[in-house]
Amino acid sequence: MRLLVLGGTEFVGRAVVEAALGRGWEVTVLHRGRHAPPAGARALHGDRTAPDGLAALAGAEDTWDAVVDTWSAAPRAVGDAARLLRGRAGRYVYVSSRSVYAWPPPAGCAEDAPLVEGASADAGQSDYARDKRGGELAATDAFGADRSVLVRAGLILGPYENVGRLPWWLNRVARGGPVLAPGARDLPLQYIDVRDLADWTLGAVERELSGPYNLVSPPGHTTMGRLLDACARVTGGAAELRWTDPATVLAAGIEPWVQLPVWTPPGSDLYDALHTADVTRARATGLACRPVEDTVADTWTWLRDIGGTAPRRPDRPPVGLDPETEAKALASADGPPEGGGVPGTTP
Repeated sequence: MRLLVLGGTEFVGRAVVEAALGRGWEVTVLHRGRHAPPAGARALHGDRTAPDGLAALAGAEDTWDAVVDTWSAAPRAVGDAARLLRGRAGRYVYVSSRSVYAWPPPAGCAEDAPLVEGASADAGQSDYARDKRGGELAATDAFGADRSVLVRAGLILGPYENVGRLPWWLNRVARGGPVLAPGARDLPLQYIDVRDLADWTLGAVERELSGPYNLVSPPGHTTMGRLLDACARVTGGAAELRWTDPATVLAAGIEPWVQLPVWTPPGSDLYDALHTADVTRARATGLACRPVEDTVADTWTWLRDIGGTAPRRPDRPPVGLDPETEAKALASADGPPEGGGVPGTTP
């Protein structure tokens, strides 16, 4: 198979490139040159925000079985690329987001749920939801519904993460001491390991799939407790997880998802939107999800290999809780600590 990845040097794009190379595919990446692509990929340079940003593709005579595009800004950049490539690629895979559903999406939201309004394939950058929906429209306008794949990803974790959610938890737990662990401990979580996303995406190309897919693990694939226990285990087990009632966390003025990454309070619209998606369609077409313990361990290994500080996308705000706010919240929490850093231990 011959694959073109627009980007291909960071997080999702990089995982797709590595997975394709691992399958023996011939991979070309078009990127800005800020980061080196994985060894074995052919590199072309271009900045899609510049007037001539696709010149390296326009002058080439290459054809590809598929294009994978992870663009998250102005939809017209997707449209420009898709129109240029529609006669030279068999399929256009656009890595979108579950944010394209109209807010608030219903619990158990499937691909036929209402979509955000006001998006346009030729629009400039606006907000994340409309940008992603506009990118979907741009891909399908150029390639048609039968040759485009819309990967509506949920929370993405794993090595190369450049948003900072799992890296923040790993570094916080590694520091040890009392850690504010937002309850409930058995709160079901839904996410996708970036490598599982990459494997499904390449499988979609091989199967010649089309249309939208919610791409995230089944609801309850893991829990908040399993996630943080895994963080404690791989970082040495020195942390003391203080499981704290959601009401106490919120009363402390702590912002879910941003200050406590991954976590959202049960029963909220945010929880239903992020952790209850219907993934029947993706599972029926080959989605397989590795255990959370593998995701956590491999992310920790990668994080240590790069010196402990994860890269961060400049278009995303920092995540995580500052020590002073955490200490105040812990002081106001009722009850003794629940368990230590490693399951089965006591404080």
